[in-house]
Order: sequence, then structure tokens, then C-alpha cells
Amino acid sequence: MKTNVADPHADHAHGSHDKHEGHSPKMFRDKFWLSLVMTLPVLFWSAHIQALLGYQAPEFAGSRWVAALLGTAVFLYGGLVFLKGASRELKERLPGMMTLISLAISVAFLFSWVVQLGIIEAEALWWELASLVTIMLLGHWIEMRSISQAQGALQELAKLLPDTATRVTDDGEQTVPVGELVAGDIVLVRPGESIPADGIVRKGESAVNEAMLTGESRPAKKREGDEVIAATINGEGSLRVEIVATGEQTKLSGIMRLVADAQESKSRAQHLADRAARILTAVAIGSAAVTLVVWLTVGESIDFTVIRVVTVLVIACPHALGLAVPLVVAISTTLGAQNGLLVRDRRGLEEARNLDTVIFDKTGTLTLGEFRVVDTSVAEGQAEPDVLRIAAGVESESEHSIARGIVTTAEERDIEVPSADGFRAITGRGVAASVDGAEYHMGGPALLEAEGAWVPDTLRNAAEAAASRGQAAIYLLRDGKALAVFAVADAIREESREAVSALHERGIEVAMLTGDAQAVADAVASELGIDTVFAQVLPEDKASKVQELQRQGKKVAMVGDGVNDAPALATADIGIAIGAGTDVAVEAGHIVLVRSDPRDIPKIVALSRATYRKMLQNLWWAAGYNIVAIPLAAGALAAWGILLTPAAGAVLMSASTVVVAINAQLLKRLRL
Repeated sequence: MKTNVADPHADHAHGSHDKHEGHSPKMFRDKFWLSLVMTLPVLFWSAHIQALLGYQAPEFAGSRWVAALLGTAVFLYGGLVFLKGASRELKERLPGMMTLISLAISVAFLFSWVVQLGIIEAEALWWELASLVTIMLLGHWIEMRSISQAQGALQELAKLLPDTATRVTDDGEQTVPVGELVAGDIVLVRPGESIPADGIVRKGESAVNEAMLTGESRPAKKREGDEVIAATINGEGSLRVEIVATGEQTKLSGIMRLVADAQESKSRAQHLADRAARILTAVAIGSAAVTLVVWLTVGESIDFTVIRVVTVLVIACPHALGLAVPLVVAISTTLGAQNGLLVRDRRGLEEARNLDTVIFDKTGTLTLGEFRVVDTSVAEGQAEPDVLRIAAGVESESEHSIARGIVTTAEERDIEVPSADGFRAITGRGVAASVDGAEYHMGGPALLEAEGAWVPDTLRNAAEAAASRGQAAIYLLRDGKALAVFAVADAIREESREAVSALHERGIEVAMLTGDAQAVADAVASELGIDTVFAQVLPEDKASKVQELQRQGKKVAMVGDGVNDAPALATADIGIAIGAGTDVAVEAGHIVLVRSDPRDIPKIVALSRATYRKMLQNLWWAAGYNIVAIPLAAGALAAWGILLTPAAGAVLMSASTVVVAINAQLLKRLRL
């Protein structure tokens, strides 16, 4: 990982999995292999294994101590991690998996030494003890690898950062380490290179691949003034970028911190799993005690009884239960981040599956928050691209927001904006300028009246229709005749239609909040198919509208991007903040969208439902298999000759953990 990006896991590498705090896959891997090497001789010199397989191990002076000494070494070396974990659980008064494993191996260890020293006549459990510890280490190694891979997937993005960057100075270009870049530096990003830090394009045009951060497969077009993000890949163009954020201040670093926090936060399902694990621990210890009493009461030998007790303790370990939710959390949170969905609060993602209403703030969320030409009507003999080109030329030197909207519309449609001569403002009426040698005037109804312009009925009707929708009608005039009328308004995002349609397909109603007039709100709602409209809503009243729907029994999500959306975001059952919005809105949201794309809202619902299904499946499997496993371990089928050894119990318990891990990994196949 490059040094200029903060590692969100540096202080708590595996805090999302408390029982393994401070542990690593490498530690469990090393302990497993060395314990396995020591376990093989224990198995080879075990009298039970020799009788089972029909061979005779070599005998020599002290050979009877091989199993005892190596079994003790495995217990002290491999088992120490479980003993320390049990000590931590007991100190916190939360006995769980580590406590059960420690009880099992400690009982087997002490019993085996009592037998080894001849205090009682029985068969020692050295091979069972050694194989049990080794299998447990293998299971934990597999588990830790799964957790680390899920947590580390997003960190792989940091590896996309280049080691060096080309800094442009007055003296020319120089190659410098990325860590030396500071805000204000200008860097040259050549075709195919990774962008070294967050910045603003100051020169050049290109398409940048942001799929690793947003999930959007299509490269995003970038031109002068556009924002670029560290670790994204430049396309075929060359860009000069002014650095605005480096290191821990970059979006990539912020995303990684959010993901780390989300993976450590506990959802309701996790609390349920924790309670179930504690209950299962109590059941296991109780079952072990009952097993001990029953078999001794019916006259079974002490070694047979201890084996049954150890097997019960092992097979009932809530190992799979402890993994059931954390692994799904790690995978789903990372999967969301890779698709532009940042989970700030796990409960937000968990509750999204129950949504039945989504409220959108209109401006900047469903719309661009900027003026655009949304409709054009032309007089006979005129072509729409031609009149838009001329209109953009006339307005090109105006700073008015409507004028900027007309110019931007032409640029977005790849229409070259011509230069204008003699630009002047017509006070209170509009503007005038010469384009291609002809003089044109532009303005609203006041301009028409002042100049007594002739307007075809088609244009007049179009202007009236625009006014009824709350849109501005701007005329283009030449020689006192109207050539075209442009309906200018806050343009609806193209993605909004798909988002509303996708939510309806999932049975979710869509509402809209806006401070705009009712006519404007109704026009947007009609075009998008929105179910409920709240118009002329003051900023301080937005939260009350959320509460109004909640009082109707609805589970409500609020989507917004501004400071005045923060109270509504906090009030909603789920607050979804647009990442391009203000810091206040982002901080108030449960989930943050990296892109300002409303189509990501249905993705949240899909991810929530898939995550919940996996959690539920894992919880049922992890807890449910004990209904059969514990009686089997206790010897319920002993009369039919079916008995499990502690090692076999460990295999079954580890197998249940593997099933849970594989089922969680299948979540990665979800296509959002």
C-alpha cells in the first residue's frame, strides 16, 4: 500500500471480529503447520490409532512419552491462543467460543496427564487433544483469511495509486514521489496513467475510468473544471490536474475509513448472533455437565465419559455462529463500496430491505440543480441545432444563470458556440449581440412587448405551456420576428427516470420534497411518475414531512444533498446522502452515495435484501446444526455403535464454519 493513503485498519486490523482481536491469518497459518508437524508423531505412536489401523509403532527407550510430550507442546503452543481468548472472554463476562474450546482442550490435557502419570487406569487423550488443537487452528486460519480478504478487497484500490507523479513547474516537468505532492501542485497525467491525488482538471479532455470507486463501467468524461479522484485511471487524453487533496484527505482514503467503521459497527443481526452464541455456550456447558453425570451414573468408564464431555464442548462451539454475521458484514460493506455505496451505519443498510417509501429532495438530487434548455420550439424554416447554436452565442458573455444554462446545453450537445460581437444588456428585458454578422435579441415576454415582435402561434403556445410548468420561456428574435422559444428550467437528471422506475418495480413508493412552486413540482413529478409531492416546503419543515409519512406506518428513506436536508436525513428511518453534497448532509446520512446518481438507491435495497438473506441463512445453519450435533456428541447413538471422537467433533464443527464461510462468499456474485 502506498504511503500517502491512510490504512483504516492500522489500529484495529480485525476489530470487526472481536474474538480474534490482534490476530492475523499468518499467525494461525504458522501455528497450524507447526502443530500439524508435532501432531503426526502423536497420531503415529497412539495405541488407539495403531489398533485401528493394525500396525506396530517402533518402541525405544522413552517411546511411551512421545505422545505426551508432543501433545503437551501442541497444547502449549497451538492452544495458547484459545486459552488467552477464553481469559479475555471471562474477564468481560461474555463466555463464548474461546471459552468452550479452552474447556475442551484443558479437560483433555489434564485428564491425559492424570492417566500418563498412572493416577487412574484409562486411555490418555493425547491424539485427540493434538488433532483437536490442530483442526481448530486450521478452522481459524480459514476464517481469518475469509475476513481479511473481505476487508482487504477495498484496500486493493490503494495499490492503483502510482508511486510517482509528473509535477509541472515553471522550470518544466519533474518526476516526484506521490507523497511529496501538496495542494496547489499541477501534475501531468498521461494516457493510461493513474491519477495520483484528488484534483481539478485545469487543461485537457479525457475519459477517466472510475469503476473501482463508483461501480460505473463507462468512463466518465472529464474536461476543464471537472473533479478527478485519486487512483482512478486516465483514458486516451492528456490532463493537467491541480491537486486539491492528498494522503488522508483524498476521497479514496475517506472511503476506506468509512468502510472500516461500517465493518466494525454492529447491526441488529450481529447483536442477535452474539446473544445466540452466549446462549449456545451456556447450553454446551450444561450439556457437557449432563453428559458427565449421565455416563458416570450408568457406570461408564472415566475415559469414555471424559471423551464424551470433550466432544460435546468441541462440537457445540459457536464458531460458525461467530462468523455468520461478521463475514457477511465485511463482504456486503466492501461490495457496496465497490459499487459507490458507502455504509456509515450498518443498521441503515439492514433496515433498507423494509423500505416502502423513498423521499427525494428535488434540487440537486432528481434534478441537476442547474438551468438547462428542457424544450425548444422553432418557427417554420428553422432547425433546432441552428437556433440553439445562435442562442448560445448571443448569451455567451452573459453571467445570468439562465444564460449559462443555454450555453451549457449547447456545449453538452457538442454544438460549437460561436463568438458574438457587440454584446449588450437590454435593461429589464434581455440581451442583444451579433452572431455571424446578424443581430439577435433574446429575452422573455417583456422583450416581445417592448419590441412589438411577431410571434407564430406555435411558439406562443409553447411558451404558455412552459409557463404553466413553472419554466422560463426565452425567445430568440431577429428583425422583430421570433425564430424560437426555449423552455429553461432546472433539468431533470436522465438517471432519475430509471431510479423511480426501479423503485416502483420493487414495490416502493416515491415521494418528492421541494421548496419550489406547486406547478414546478407537479411538472417534475408528472415526468418522472412520482407518487407523492410536497411542494413549497420550507427547509425547517422537511423533517416534519418525513414524520408525516412515518405516522402513516411507512418505513421511510430520505435522499438529499444540502445543509437543509440534514434534519430530514437524520429523522428518516434511513438517511441517504448524495456524496457530491455538503459535508453536513453526508454526516447526517446512514448511507452515502459516491456518485450523485439516484439509480444507486435501488441498489441499496437490493444489497440490503441479499445481505439479510445471507445473514439469516448463516444464523439458521450455525445454530441449527447443534440440534443434531450435541446429542450425537454426547453419545445418544452409542447403543448402535455410533460414537464421535473429539477430533471428529472438531471436523464437523469446522465443516459447519466452512459452510457458513462459503455461503457468505456467494454474496460476492450479487450484481447490483
